[in-house]
Amino acid sequence: MSLTVLQVLPALVSGGVERGTLEIAEAVVAAGGRALVASAGGPLVAGLEALGARHMTLPLATKNPVRILANAGALAQLVRAEGVAVIHARSRAPAWSALLAARRTGAAFVTTYHGTYNEGFPGKRLYNSVMARGDRVIAISQFIADHIRARHGVAADRLRLIPRGVDPRAFSPAAVTPERLAALRAAWGVPAGRQVVMLPGRLTRWKGQGVLLEAMARLPGESVALLVGEGGYRAELEARIAALGLGERVKLVGHATDMPAALLLADVVVHASTDAEAFGRTVIEAQAMERPVIAADLGAPRETVTEGETGWRVPAGDPAALAARLAAVLAMPAAARAAIGARARAAVLAHYTTAAMQQATLAVYRELL
Repeated sequence: MSLTVLQVLPALVSGGVERGTLEIAEAVVAAGGRALVASAGGPLVAGLEALGARHMTLPLATKNPVRILANAGALAQLVRAEGVAVIHARSRAPAWSALLAARRTGAAFVTTYHGTYNEGFPGKRLYNSVMARGDRVIAISQFIADHIRARHGVAADRLRLIPRGVDPRAFSPAAVTPERLAALRAAWGVPAGRQVVMLPGRLTRWKGQGVLLEAMARLPGESVALLVGEGGYRAELEARIAALGLGERVKLVGHATDMPAALLLADVVVHASTDAEAFGRTVIEAQAMERPVIAADLGAPRETVTEGETGWRVPAGDPAALAARLAAVLAMPAAARAAIGARARAAVLAHYTTAAMQQATLAVYRELL
């Protein structure tokens, strides 16, 4: 594939959008194309360039209309100088600059619609609509595809459903050595012989850590909950843990640099978001590690968690329902939990791999040549 693709996003700091940008850059290079990325920069630039892509630093995180126009001019100049065929926008403010640049240069314009994007003030739907203006609009889940059709009326000929993916080579129980698992267990002080409930995710109210705390307070037995992640909600969670008397049963373990090993420590992984998740990559990561998952019954996890087959779903924001399901899952024979985990990994391998996401995105680019 002789193709030059320019991806644009606010910055390369951390997160699912950023990770997806690197994965697509890797795929473009592997297919024989040239991968360019424009952003305000960040710690992931080095990793991007190690994949063979090039980074251009522009103040694309800005929402200032004057700077958005200036960025459009800079992107148009870049498109012409580098022979860019496709501009792929992954966030709203940079997407406005990218749309203008595409119109000025004739480059194809692709967007990935990563969230539901609230409409809390007048004009917000118009601002959000840039993500539905691509020659092709990629939805990261059926939930998001339905949302795009309802909000923006995007026709089927422009809309493409490409779910997020996980690398099943890295996220594989067989790939985690006993030494990695033991080191993490020791670092986090996970007691031997205690069942482990895990909620991976940024510490923010809507991710539902508070719901899990209330569920743990209702859950009999000696199971331990690990909250994996960092964020501004930490102090409030610490206060709630103390108030509920859960100091011996709940640990805030911070960021995990070895997420496959972290997930393998869990007997059950919880997704407890109280707002609808656009996709929820932690769900498929846990499933790839053959962990049983209990997910909030809203948003895209309805697609990735088949009730009673690859996991379970409970009403969002309902600690009693979550506690009841946790008790039932932890009481299951280990072989029964393992069977759920095996079916979950098989579903990920069939539908939600990084390679499948990469190839489907390359196919979208080829449509526009």
